[in-house]
Amino acid sequence: MDPVIIVGAGPAGLALSLALARHEVPTLLLDQSTGPDEERFARTVVLREDTAALAARLAGTGFTRSGTRLAGVRSLRRRQEVAAHTFDEALPAPLHLPQHTLTRALRDALAREPLARLVRGTRLDHLEQDSGGVTAHTSTAGTGGTAAGSGGSTWRGSHLIGCDGPRSTVRKLLDVRFPGRTAVERHAVAAVRCTLPFAGEEILHRNPPWRGGGTEITARPLPGERWRIDWLLPPGGELVTPEALVARVRATLAGWTDGTTPPYDLLDTGVYTVHHRLARRWRAGRVLLAGDAAHLLGALGTPAVDEGLRDVDNLAWKLALVRHGHAAPELLDSYQEERRAVVASRLRAADQSLPILRGGSPLRPLLPGSARGHEALHSDGHLGRGPLGAPPAHLHSPLTPAPPHPRTSADAGVGDLVTDVPVTAEDGSTVRLRDRLGRTALLVVLVAPGTGVWDRRHWMTAGVMPRLAEAVAGLPQPAELLVAETYPGAAAHTVLLVRPDGHLALALSGVDESQLRAAARTVCGADAGTREEAARAAR
Repeated sequence: MDPVIIVGAGPAGLALSLALARHEVPTLLLDQSTGPDEERFARTVVLREDTAALAARLAGTGFTRSGTRLAGVRSLRRRQEVAAHTFDEALPAPLHLPQHTLTRALRDALAREPLARLVRGTRLDHLEQDSGGVTAHTSTAGTGGTAAGSGGSTWRGSHLIGCDGPRSTVRKLLDVRFPGRTAVERHAVAAVRCTLPFAGEEILHRNPPWRGGGTEITARPLPGERWRIDWLLPPGGELVTPEALVARVRATLAGWTDGTTPPYDLLDTGVYTVHHRLARRWRAGRVLLAGDAAHLLGALGTPAVDEGLRDVDNLAWKLALVRHGHAAPELLDSYQEERRAVVASRLRAADQSLPILRGGSPLRPLLPGSARGHEALHSDGHLGRGPLGAPPAHLHSPLTPAPPHPRTSADAGVGDLVTDVPVTAEDGSTVRLRDRLGRTALLVVLVAPGTGVWDRRHWMTAGVMPRLAEAVAGLPQPAELLVAETYPGAAAHTVLLVRPDGHLALALSGVDESQLRAAARTVCGADAGTREEAARAAR
């Protein structure tokens, strides 16, 4: 069986290789780099609840110890506190960690995975695709091509996924445009070891009162009393010298303590530029794009790595269904339809918010509740809520089944990410719902109060369970049956159909085999080929 070829071994490429392996799909991962991952504490990632859970499933939970679960977000303006938000069950805490920690954990997991092969020091030169697969031609990184003696190789795969970053070779070979905005924002960044009076909170400080603070500072904690601090730079390409950056560090630390710079260790520094771009197409036949190769974002707290991992979660199960013959190739079109729409929405929200937040919009004085609205625009991306930061939903996806009749009390959550409730598997073990994601095509969850205190041999043969078990066994795609004591908003005997990426697809009142079967077909794109034929006929 030909593998899926993945180009680029950053977080998205590594995660995709591991996610496909969980679906028993072999992968070949081509990476230009040859050396170990560099430790950069000034280059960090923020993972929301769903992407942190995905990374833990793929890499193991150990890597989370090298990160910090943020306690909350505190917003300051000059010397005053504007708002303080505490993370809790309603607003789950994100995980902040160095990117090299995440990458190393994924690499280590990949080294233990027999279905994944990593080839380093390899550069993609060109590719060809036909009805049976994709051929990738590569050269050894640093050589001038694939001529004889230059280290050229040819690789064959069923599909090829470009996870090769902002300057994606795959995207360029496909001649896919990458429009957007260049240099939306620039930031100076430093990682320091220092004691600050914020107890694990993220700090958003606008217009700090000390000289050299600039217009906006963001600070996030890391383990070991480390902090990553970002300063928004003025437009115009200001040169940030080492001396100027150290002066910013000293002034900021003094401003946040008692006016005197406390002892600190400067661990890492840098300057990074935020671009906003979105590829026109994410699929061309058997070749697809993911992560920074497909989109760039990052202003106002919209984390780019987070969205790249969501690309992976969306694509892996669909590609696996196609590879195993459970779905038509047209199912892959829904990857672009769903994920591109989500990222485009975030980019629009950021582009609309930036002029207001940076003081360049004439509409700002006219906005009702402008002070409160201004703070929300500034913090929503960091908090993971609103258009800038809320988890993605796929209510209007072509894979979302029509609402059932009668409607249930749970279908307000259709399209959203599922709540991570405890569930009982068919072998009697109790696990978290998210722990079962990415293993089979579908999850079917019965909400059955009282099952937690019954012996499994009793409730497996009681009530609606025998009918539901038979219905699940008869689905056209692989599925796992789980039981939950409760689920938010769902009455007893509600049946939930959950996609492998954790989105709730359907909520049924009781067992209706025909509706469940039809919904499973829709979720897995069984009608995608029919829709495509109709569209071609219409053209």
